[in-house]
Amino acid sequence: MSNWEVFAIRYADQQNRTRARAFLMDDNHNAPHPIDFYVWLLRRGDEVILVDTGFDGPEAKARGFDLRQEVGSALAPFGLKPEDITKLIVTHLHFDHAGGLHLFPNAMLYMQAAEMAYATGPCMCHDTLRAPFTGAHVCEAVMRLYAGKLVFFDGDAEVADGVTVHAIGGHSKGLQAVRVRTEAGWLVLASDAAHFYENFQRRVPFPLVVDVDDMLTGFDTLYALASEESLIIPGHDPLVRSYFPNDIAPEITRLDRGRT
Repeated sequence: MSNWEVFAIRYADQQNRTRARAFLMDDNHNAPHPIDFYVWLLRRGDEVILVDTGFDGPEAKARGFDLRQEVGSALAPFGLKPEDITKLIVTHLHFDHAGGLHLFPNAMLYMQAAEMAYATGPCMCHDTLRAPFTGAHVCEAVMRLYAGKLVFFDGDAEVADGVTVHAIGGHSKGLQAVRVRTEAGWLVLASDAAHFYENFQRRVPFPLVVDVDDMLTGFDTLYALASEESLIIPGHDPLVRSYFPNDIAPEITRLDRGRT
């Protein structure tokens, strides 16, 4: 069984943030703490799987983020167009992970049933819980469901040989991480189960959380899934680009060969 190549593609960032927005009850809460935004591409020969879709220009402007590149065009260094993507794992439906669903018309979506129930259910009556969602993105996922282009999971599942998803929750009720068999071992794309290395290494929750217990338990799950700690890839940490080699294009980092 062959291994997968895994690439982190940075499409946006925000520099004017502090640690208060990254760690609950942090003693140094006013210190600067920038954030990166990624999608991830898995490749094995002619097989390609995209993990998450980022957000587009209008969403970036509305929410005050710096868009470095549209996710659709960011695939060009791989010789891919958005229409080429037929498998798309949606880790959860927050705006920065599902904001580009409309860019990939031919993709079958793979997500947790709990996430759809959460994003369309009574919890969205609360402003705080609704804030990281955008209605149009959720509606796009519903439209895919009615078009027969959405596969639901209820817990852990296999998307392809060597690629599995694992329900974690915490940050969002239906959040899932992605485990990938690579040359370096089992690599785990944590997505927002851990935004930054410090979240899981110091066991400090990210402030945007619907269930703290699930988030803390999720840190243990990440360790259990990965072959080693260095192969746990947080969803938003700029350090990823320092720990792993640049590849193909300036905003692309290769993960499957391990740290440099």
